[in-house]
Amino acid sequence: MNRRQFLGQSAGGFGAVALTGMLGSEFLQKPASAAVPVTPAAMAKAKHVIFIFNYGGVSQVDTFDYKPELYRLDGKTIDMPTFGRQGKRKGGRVVGPKWKFRQYGECGKYVSDLFPHVGTQVDKLAFVHSMYAESPIHGSALLNMNCGRIVSGHPSLGSWVNYGLGTLNRDLPGYVVMLDESGGPISGAKNWTSGYMPASLQGVQIRTEGTPILGLERPAGLSAKTQRKLLDHLKSENESHRLTRGQNPELAARIEQFELAYRMQSTAPEAVDLASEPEETKELYGLDQDKTRRFGSKCLLARRLVERGVRFIQIYSGGGHNDDNWDAHGDLVFNHSRHAGRTDRPIAGLLVDLERRGLLDETLVVWAGEFGRQPTAEYEKGTGRDHNSWGFTVWLAGGGIKGGTSVGETDELGSKAVVDRFHVRNLHATVLHQMGLDPNGLSYFFNGLDQKLVGVEGAEPIHQVIA
Repeated sequence: MNRRQFLGQSAGGFGAVALTGMLGSEFLQKPASAAVPVTPAAMAKAKHVIFIFNYGGVSQVDTFDYKPELYRLDGKTIDMPTFGRQGKRKGGRVVGPKWKFRQYGECGKYVSDLFPHVGTQVDKLAFVHSMYAESPIHGSALLNMNCGRIVSGHPSLGSWVNYGLGTLNRDLPGYVVMLDESGGPISGAKNWTSGYMPASLQGVQIRTEGTPILGLERPAGLSAKTQRKLLDHLKSENESHRLTRGQNPELAARIEQFELAYRMQSTAPEAVDLASEPEETKELYGLDQDKTRRFGSKCLLARRLVERGVRFIQIYSGGGHNDDNWDAHGDLVFNHSRHAGRTDRPIAGLLVDLERRGLLDETLVVWAGEFGRQPTAEYEKGTGRDHNSWGFTVWLAGGGIKGGTSVGETDELGSKAVVDRFHVRNLHATVLHQMGLDPNGLSYFFNGLDQKLVGVEGAEPIHQVIA
């Protein structure tokens, strides 16, 4: 350890100890390796995050970014620069929206017929129509949205949240990931990695069908008493080894993970037991229909995990390849009808259920993908659209967000953010801010630098959506 590391970690550590002593149980349990002061819950507008990730890229102009001019130009060839997986192009054939838009709520927000159930909830939502990202390619764009970089190896948003705040329930993971039934996104676990932070901060995959967490069950023939003795002996040996090696975050994280896995053997089965929910609640999430049952189960489980203190929950809509996700290069109508049909009712049900249980105020819900899609066709025929990282839509709800608002604009065809442009870093800064963290102050010393989710340049939250 060099002088800078010693002073930084010692000062942060002593400060945290002193502050914890003064405030006692008001403070939350921190990871053993964390060097940042713990944040009092009273300073945060939200305690939890549910991030609904639409893998593949949702078309903003067919869902929430109403562009009437596109209907008139449908089928016409225009000059308009685009940048997608086909590279930079000068223009193309306009594909008009294939669904009607209707006004909803007191705010009068226009929403596509793809999302009639979410439309009823618009007075809870804050839409950001002027998001932009750094890459129009899935792999790097996914990392950009999840980890703030277009290269792998950096901690994901959920890891940063848990690093900064610690856990509310020591018997469950602080960061949970639920993948689409068709599989995970490209790059897989790199999207929920803890990067250079301790492994205990990475996302834990949970399933709503079959075994909830793979490898968690006690081996056949091994009693609970014997398992506890083995774990105690293993912990003792690991602790002895750690004393001879100085600070070893990876070993500390491994010890924590063994203990967490042991505790989860008794807590996880109850947490994922959807059968105990009332039938009315199951219907609210769409568990009564085959089309919505699987995604609805994930949304319902997310609410149960919030109730049990899980900090960060990410739900993926879309996985695998081709039409298993939102990547509509060919038949946009088939693709988006399929995925919106699976998710619309469960998402609306989640918002209703969180609100009626008094959980929405303390739960920040984020709906986003890695990028959007272009207003022009990718091929000579068909309705498919290429990737578009120059301008797309995300929305937020709960957790101190100002509902019924719309921020930013793309151009008249929905191609590029032109008014109040917000980078992915601004979205990350907003999440951290609502959780009571300073996005430009939260850092982790690695490789000679104070690393930050929002980068060395920093980023401001999107203040217009904050209540």
